[in-house]
Amino acid sequence: MSKISASHILVDQEFEVKDLEKKLGEGVSFEKLAKDFSKCPSGKSGGALGEFGRGMMVKSFEDAAFALEPGKVSGPVKTQFGFHLIKRTK
Repeated sequence: MSKISASHILVDQEFEVKDLEKKLGEGVSFEKLAKDFSKCPSGKSGGALGEFGRGMMVKSFEDAAFALEPGKVSGPVKTQFGFHLIKRTK
């Protein structure tokens, strides 16, 4: 089974995730935004979730993460936890 590594930023509202996308577009680093805005404990480490395989994350999150090329960031992904931006790290 293949595994990937990814980071994410988790926020409550759609407008927050749109604002983060704008900041990314302006050149703010994903890791800095995770530290400053993510409500997930992983935010402290720049959003890093480490390695995971299929079946380890909620489906919508997992599908988005596995669809990304390494180094790319997803658009907003909604789960029961809130809105995520996901960055595939490898």
